Amino acid sequence: MKLKNGPIQGVVVGDLVKHTDKRGWLMELFREDEIEKEFLPAMSYVSSTEPGVARGPHEHKDQADLFCFVGPSTFRVYLWDNRKQSPTYLNTQVLEAGEGSPRWVLIPAGVVHAYKNIGAVHGWVFNFPNRLYAGERKKEPVDEIRHESDPNTIFKLDE
Repeated sequence: MKLKNGPIQGVVVGDLVKHTDKRGWLMELFREDEIEKEFLPAMSYVSSTEPGVARGPHEHKDQADLFCFVGPSTFRVYLWDNRKQSPTYLNTQVLEAGEGSPRWVLIPAGVVHAYKNIGAVHGWVFNFPNRLYAGERKKEPVDEIRHESDPNTIFKLDE
């Protein structure tokens, strides 16, 4: 399989706007009027990632992720279309998001994804997936296919 650079069908990237005043700042992370109903969140979580550390690559069979990169660091986001039925199958897309360019990224099921903190400080990532982790009451298998431990994977981060 040969990967090619290009946009991936179904991946949506939006800018996050920081509204600043004398008290500090406020940023809307998502709005239900900006994303399709099938992608509306079922839960949320925040993670902190140390400088130089990557998470992924992995993909979901059914779940979509809605990541918000707000800072205080910068992330390189890697995407690979692994959906055989997709017109952008095997496309790969890389973007940066975080402190200097806050963004949200909607990643549909079947799109392999990873991100790496390329800044000098820890960074926060908020996620609003449209499915519950491990299902109702955490009693179902986790919807995740991990590629990071496969030495033969074609889904590699530029390092």
